[in-house]
Amino acid sequence: MKNTTLSPADLEQFGKELDAIREAEVADLGEKDARYIRRVIKAQRYLALSGRTLLWFGFMPPVAIVTWPLGALALGVAKILENMEIGHNVMHGQYDWMGDARLHSQTYEWDTVCDGDQWRHSHNYMHHTYTNVLEKDRDLGYAILRMDDRQEWRPMFFFQPVWNALLASNFDAGVGLHDVEFEKYWKKEIDTQELLQRLKPFAKKASRVWFKDYILFPLLSGPNFLGVMAGNFVANLIRNFWAYAIIFCGHFPEGTEVFSYTEDQLKGETRGQWYLRQIRGSANITGGKLFHILSGNLSHQVEHHLYPDVPAHRYANMAPKVQAVCEKYGVAYNTGGFFKQLFSVQKKVFRYALPSRRLQAAAA
Repeated sequence: MKNTTLSPADLEQFGKELDAIREAEVADLGEKDARYIRRVIKAQRYLALSGRTLLWFGFMPPVAIVTWPLGALALGVAKILENMEIGHNVMHGQYDWMGDARLHSQTYEWDTVCDGDQWRHSHNYMHHTYTNVLEKDRDLGYAILRMDDRQEWRPMFFFQPVWNALLASNFDAGVGLHDVEFEKYWKKEIDTQELLQRLKPFAKKASRVWFKDYILFPLLSGPNFLGVMAGNFVANLIRNFWAYAIIFCGHFPEGTEVFSYTEDQLKGETRGQWYLRQIRGSANITGGKLFHILSGNLSHQVEHHLYPDVPAHRYANMAPKVQAVCEKYGVAYNTGGFFKQLFSVQKKVFRYALPSRRLQAAAA
């Protein structure tokens, strides 16, 4: 049986041991970490160039049957690397210590429709501060999905398998619109003028990205306009489905917990209590080195929630140490294969589309 609570003394020591893991890694940061991120950036650029070249020039039969899919795939993988292993991690401040203005968390702007400043607020602040706390963490279902039976059921959730599919295929836009908080408009907490003001950063960023992918690069290809536009569309789909799968596998499989904490309880959290909440609300995905790189190392979601500003490629080294601390204190450490975790998430999507039995009994 795993513990969901620890004594104050154990919690303090638990926090200290997890702090020590972070301190050891941070003390070791140096040139090898700088080389790593620069190599990833270089690989991402080569992949993007290769993908766009194949899409631009590989349109004549019979080679197009091979070059077009390869081009779309290469560009899709390049977008995955840029968004997950580079953009997401750089914007968490994992490489601020390098002093490289191109890799600074507050100025980096990634290749996605999500505005950087809005993401830094909705993700870095809101999600990482209030991880899995009901009514606080808006990543808990992204405001359109019900992922726990304590979330109030509404008729719209009956169709959440549809909303789930739409979110997966348009995950960049879903994340981009996250900080707009449409629900506040529907609840009449903000007026139309405020809503439009909140939409401006997304509209500005999305228009630039969509212009680049669906007008500029297709025009540059000349006679292969439609082929390049379609290839860019498929590459974005590849990135969106992959990012959705990794993010949802790290937050919502069976065993991850949701919390009903008040603001006062959150303000009174000790370091050990905060660590415990991060672990209980997260899940890892097992896999090889390439899988971890393509996931932005968010396959180590437990470690990411514990240490969001530590370079993510170090999580593989930290994970066994974190797991050993959890085992020592009887704390559940959620980890499993990709398809196991993904299937577990999809079961929740369908299960919570219907009113929970507990809620039905209460209504009766």
